[in-house]
Amino acid sequence: MESAAVFSGLGSNYLLGTSRGVSSLLPPFFNDKRISFPAPLQLQKQSSFSSFNNVQAASSARFDAAVSGVYSEVSELADMDWDNLGFGFMPTDYMYVMKCSRGGNFSKGELQRFGNIEMNPSAGVLNYGQGLFEGLKAYKKEDGKILLFRPEENAQRMRMGAERMCMPSPTVEQFVEAVKVTVLANERWVPPPGKGSLYIRPLLMGTGAVLGLAPSPEYTFLIYVSPVGNYFKEGLAPINLVIEAEVHRAAPGGTGGVKTIGNYAAVLKAQSAAKAKGYSDVLYLDCVHKKYLEEVSSCNVFTVKGNVISTPSIKGTILPGITRKSIIDVARSQGFQVEERPVSVDELLDADEVFCTGTAVVVSPVGSITYLGKRVSYQNNGIGVVSQQLYSALTRLQMGLTEDVMNWTMELK
Repeated sequence: MESAAVFSGLGSNYLLGTSRGVSSLLPPFFNDKRISFPAPLQLQKQSSFSSFNNVQAASSARFDAAVSGVYSEVSELADMDWDNLGFGFMPTDYMYVMKCSRGGNFSKGELQRFGNIEMNPSAGVLNYGQGLFEGLKAYKKEDGKILLFRPEENAQRMRMGAERMCMPSPTVEQFVEAVKVTVLANERWVPPPGKGSLYIRPLLMGTGAVLGLAPSPEYTFLIYVSPVGNYFKEGLAPINLVIEAEVHRAAPGGTGGVKTIGNYAAVLKAQSAAKAKGYSDVLYLDCVHKKYLEEVSSCNVFTVKGNVISTPSIKGTILPGITRKSIIDVARSQGFQVEERPVSVDELLDADEVFCTGTAVVVSPVGSITYLGKRVSYQNNGIGVVSQQLYSALTRLQMGLTEDVMNWTMELK
């Protein structure tokens, strides 16, 4: 019996619950390539994840045969060295794909075995860079439950970026549901507690053929995942940045404030040159005055002076980071004064501490800044008290080690 046919008979009640802390697992290890979902996904609460009894009782004998042994297989961790997990791509089991035409709405998604995708050479994303991406993480708790961190924020940011790039976008509900489905289908790749996280990469691309400069006639929303460790090889150790005064990441009126793919290609040359000289990454300045901080290649930046934490304001050239937003709220809850405003290079060099934030790095303390050939190092070898305090507070919340008073985490299991 084809497993896709078996799955199609389950209906929407076998999918994930929308409420925090409640969900059930779709069986991810079928032998066929695709598992389709109606749209919008009709999410229903289910009983305890630890047992398939209720689902089996409501399903046919064909389903009983199909899921035999699946749960034990998916529950076993992938065979890999979890103690030496770096930040690099690793193929997993499944990816999620959903398509729509220009002017239409995303209406049907499916799980596919992870693999290469076919695309017309004239696709809008290949010829004109019409594409966006997101990044978020899933963490495993000691009790085996899986946590997502603020996926609704990623969904909303993608929708904002899609409007700027003339693209249709999944609804927030579709985005979050697709993330849940993809993570649970790849559960065995979620690192054990304290060993890392499952990095989730949603993509939105113009995949229809277009020759003249125009929006693509077709769009693909795709999610794949990969287990990861620390983004910087230094881990929580301080990183060393160099300020780039001539090459700029973004300009007013451009796309620096949305997570479009072109923003990142533009920093590769400066970043590669910096790394060749031993720096961890590049810190960019505004292109008008050339004295105000913008961001690092893929991170937001913060300065600390006494009880005041400052970060460049969001004004169209800086990505509104979700970790940035979270750190601001956490810092304010801990009594810090947080200012979002233009921050000059002089303030940066005179700061007590400097740190970066991002989905990949979470919080990364800065040990030194080099500007126009002059190197400034920060106290305590760069790992300041404030950086450590905020890193601990946020990561413990993300991993479920402290009570989520912010209501930011979403429990899948």
